[in-house]
Amino acid sequence: MTPAVRKAASGAAESVPFIAVTNLARTLETIKERGVTTVALSSDAGSSIHSADLTGPIAVVIGSEGKGLRRLTVQTCDIVVRLPMVGSVESLNASVTAAVSLYEILRQRGQS
Repeated sequence: MTPAVRKAASGAAESVPFIAVTNLARTLETIKERGVTTVALSSDAGSSIHSADLTGPIAVVIGSEGKGLRRLTVQTCDIVVRLPMVGSVESLNASVTAAVSLYEILRQRGQS
């Protein structure tokens, strides 16, 4: 994580766990073996994030802006959901997607 990213995170970089990996699909398989549900956010998903059970141990996977998630990454995840959009907005940038997703996780866990 670069100093610019740490500064932009406004302290969250020190309190939110993150990992950098070489092979994302392999890493997802490893954490799934350890009981973590993998949840991919994709605008192409048929189900809304609100329909997913996000109360247990989960890893949220968000793609890059523009390109989204790779096919293998989506196929590797246990659940693929989308954020419901209204009007002509098709998608949000990655940071906003992360924020909305994390809020939904907190809401489902009764912490909002």
